[in-house]
Amino acid sequence: MRDIEAGLLGHLAGDATTVCSCWRVVLKDGTVLGFTEHDHDLFFASTAFLAASGFSASNLEAEEGLAANTSEVAGGFSSTAITEEALAAGRYDGARVEAYLVNWREPSQHQRMYVHEIGEVTREGGGFTAELRAVTHRLSQPQGRSFSRRCDAVLGNGKCGFNLATPGFVASGTVLEVNSDAQLTVSVSGEFAAGFFSFGVLAFESGELAGVAVDIENNQGAGASMRLDLWLPLEATPAVGDPVRLTAGCDKSFATCRTKFGNHLNFRGFPHVPGADFAYSYVNGESEHDGRAIYK
Repeated sequence: MRDIEAGLLGHLAGDATTVCSCWRVVLKDGTVLGFTEHDHDLFFASTAFLAASGFSASNLEAEEGLAANTSEVAGGFSSTAITEEALAAGRYDGARVEAYLVNWREPSQHQRMYVHEIGEVTREGGGFTAELRAVTHRLSQPQGRSFSRRCDAVLGNGKCGFNLATPGFVASGTVLEVNSDAQLTVSVSGEFAAGFFSFGVLAFESGELAGVAVDIENNQGAGASMRLDLWLPLEATPAVGDPVRLTAGCDKSFATCRTKFGNHLNFRGFPHVPGADFAYSYVNGESEHDGRAIYK
């Protein structure tokens, strides 16, 4: 049973109440922000809760047990509170959110109601809606490794072990043309085959998108004029001449790991695992079921 702060409990027992909701957001980098649905700023718990954010919350349905309850919070973009650019850059992903019930006439009378994490965020019409997930949602996340033919490491991380600074796998260049929000033409030094940067990363080094890295779906053309197709549209339009950095991509197959990167000894997949069609097949006199590797 929840113990409610004595002052707030007495206020709630009265004939009329002056309560509102507040949210204390702690980003992964340690930044603390406060928001409230009230029309004036409030201060408690060593945090200023801003009213200019235009926040409002949905109802919360809680269940017994370890089920992950969820709710939503909606707000508008404000230069002093939260910006569209910050949301697009993922600064709020996975942030800790503490929700409070507060007597806005006497903010010292407040009660923390629950602690959630920010999940999916959608943006539309100058505002946003953020899903708030109970921390128990982590219990439903996959743990450990799965057996698949493809590698489960990220190119260049500790499990992969490949050094992306190896000459020939990173290229610098500039934006030549913006064909669409998901397609660019760039110029890079060196000659690269079609598809060399597929599943790789394009990073903007300056300009409006400085510090933003996006995933490349495919590349076509030579270094002097290379077309890049992106998996997702850009949040802003880069300028012609903006410097970029391209990192080679990996399709997670054993053949690519061996021939393109020479890193097959660190391959983190199971290339000889048979597919479902073979696993459910039966000996018919024509197929071979002698225990040999099926795929090379």
